[in-house]
Amino acid sequence: MQYSKLVKIYEELEATTKRLEHTYTISEFLKNANIEDLSATILLLEGRIFPRWDEREVGIASKMIIKAISLASGMPKEKITAEWKKTGDLGTVTYNLIKKKRQFTLESYEITVKKVIENLRGLAAIEGQGSVDKKIQLVAELLTSAKPDEAKYIVRTILNDMRIGIGEGTIRDSIVWAFFGDELKIAYNQEEKIIEVDDRQKYNKYMDAVQRAFDIMNDFAPVAEAAKKSGMKGLEEMEMSIGVPLKVMLALKVESIEEGFERCGKPAEFEFKYDGMRMQIHKNGSKIGIFTRRLENVTAQFPEVVECAKNCIEEKKFIIDAEAVGYSKKTGKYLPFQSISQRIKRKYGIEKMAEQYPVETNVFDIINYNGRSVINKPFIERKEMLKKMIKNVPKKIVLATSIVAEDKKEVQDFYKEAVDSGNEGLMIKKLDAPYKPGARVGFMCKLKATKENLDLVIVKAEWGEGKRSKWITSYTLACMHEKNFLEIGKASTGLKEKREMGLSFAEITELLKPLIKKEEGKEITLKPKIVVEIAYEEIQKSPTYSSGYALRFPRIVRLRDDLGADDISTLKMVEDFYNKQKK
Repeated sequence: MQYSKLVKIYEELEATTKRLEHTYTISEFLKNANIEDLSATILLLEGRIFPRWDEREVGIASKMIIKAISLASGMPKEKITAEWKKTGDLGTVTYNLIKKKRQFTLESYEITVKKVIENLRGLAAIEGQGSVDKKIQLVAELLTSAKPDEAKYIVRTILNDMRIGIGEGTIRDSIVWAFFGDELKIAYNQEEKIIEVDDRQKYNKYMDAVQRAFDIMNDFAPVAEAAKKSGMKGLEEMEMSIGVPLKVMLALKVESIEEGFERCGKPAEFEFKYDGMRMQIHKNGSKIGIFTRRLENVTAQFPEVVECAKNCIEEKKFIIDAEAVGYSKKTGKYLPFQSISQRIKRKYGIEKMAEQYPVETNVFDIINYNGRSVINKPFIERKEMLKKMIKNVPKKIVLATSIVAEDKKEVQDFYKEAVDSGNEGLMIKKLDAPYKPGARVGFMCKLKATKENLDLVIVKAEWGEGKRSKWITSYTLACMHEKNFLEIGKASTGLKEKREMGLSFAEITELLKPLIKKEEGKEITLKPKIVVEIAYEEIQKSPTYSSGYALRFPRIVRLRDDLGADDISTLKMVEDFYNKQKK
């Protein structure tokens, strides 16, 4: 497939914000795509080069792209940087410069979707001495051979900043429309922008089937291929692979033990809610993989967990769900999440960090047993499997502390025990429930001891003044609503001026610098990637921010390395917290 065909789709998607129009445009494109091109097409539509679970990265920042654009266009780097500051989009800058050059050279090349994704993947393989120059040269060659509009989206793909407004839900719906549309008799009225379906129940069934396949594969490419080749049968036969992380099941928040019983029934399992890091542990023979809630591979960072998975559990193949909790070697008591969060990104001095900040792995669920998925088995059966598998080795690996109860007083006593032990509260589990990857369902709830903080993403910021002029400060925060980021306030309180005192302005500045999209004076627009936990005194209604709400006295509690922009607090959560504080 010619890359120019995909570029036309990008342009159609960018021209509208309507989700149904997006879905229709993509579905018609996928319907007519060759099976050989389908995988690459799906990834590029998402603005990806590798699947979500693949840890490889192209390793190219904006400054390197500017050098590549300069080589391809003949324009000085300083002028490219100036144009970038005006537009805030290096893709548009590339388009304008390549278009101007073409007017003089009249060069014309045809590049394919396959060539684009192979070349971009090749960037990740370039390592060692001189790798930066080699990457810049490879990008420049690709831009030189591309037409102006193609170059625009190649640059955006490299920078993971597509600006076409496509989320997971749109891709999922597009797969259903493309490959099951005739069977479901889906009719899209382009004039009125409405969808008509003969059998809504059947339509939802197909949506659920595509969603389930995605949740266990963590990649829409094989899902689309299975749907195109084998229809519903292909989707139903898709199975998880040990070593490929899948989305974890998420919990709903409840305000009381009574509400927990209402959602999860009587009796239910009550379990300590640890202040740790969610871990998905994969074992396939001697090969161990450890993944965060964001699907990041942290196997190397937690050698003691690898050792436990190898030697403390006899089973040779499994995927288990757990929480790694830091503890003090002096007192044996659990420590807050911050004590181990710095281990997540660590590449050097890992053994020293493991010695300084050890973790205990608390196992609470199982997803795959001996190579077979057990997500459809009831929780009570999955728990029995775990009891046979996990031989408690304190301060190494244990089953999460839990009780099965239906008496409120018994649960209240257990809740007090959890909080007195330094934990956040309780998890509540429905005994006959399946495991739903990626879903925040009523099968599992959380009851916390304190007011719920918000996990928000930084979307804008400002350079500081005076002695803070070298730091990025005053962060504009956003929550999520239907894949859009809505601003809810600004914060900088809670950060320290010296690194040794805790999370510092310098540390946040280092994280945010590579994410700068646009600068106007001191104001900065950022790619939404850095998530922080925010405490606040009160949520107030406010027309100042796009969410319609503002936070009174917001304070940054910690960096949430374990969360991505897709995992942040939603507008509905904000609204729920607002309504509850008024009661």
